[in-house]
Amino acid sequence: MVAASLVLFVGMLRLVLGRGQFQRRPGAVVVVSVIVVVFGMLFGKYGATAFGLPWWIYYPLPALLTIVLPPVVFRLNWKRTLAYVLLSALSAPLIHVLFSFFLGWDEYMPFIAVPSLASLFVG
Repeated sequence: MVAASLVLFVGMLRLVLGRGQFQRRPGAVVVVSVIVVVFGMLFGKYGATAFGLPWWIYYPLPALLTIVLPPVVFRLNWKRTLAYVLLSALSAPLIHVLFSFFLGWDEYMPFIAVPSLASLFVG
């Protein structure tokens, strides 16, 4: 799931930044992607399970980081920021629905119930 999320996130950055800025700042793209996706997912996973944090800490903090960090780091204008925020708001549910439906992995957004493909045939 982390790999798929990274691919989706980098694709979003490529789309929002445009080819020029995306190619000029590969280091920033990698660092921002790792912080937002890898750190965000690890914080959410271990915040919920290992550390027993309440949902209002382990879920909104990575989401806030996702929304704020790229526009600040890449100095996006308001149009690109709006496009990025809309795409990022759609990407998390999209990943959740795909992984829940096709693989039965429903931990990413457990408050959105999505039946798995297998459960439709078994149930």
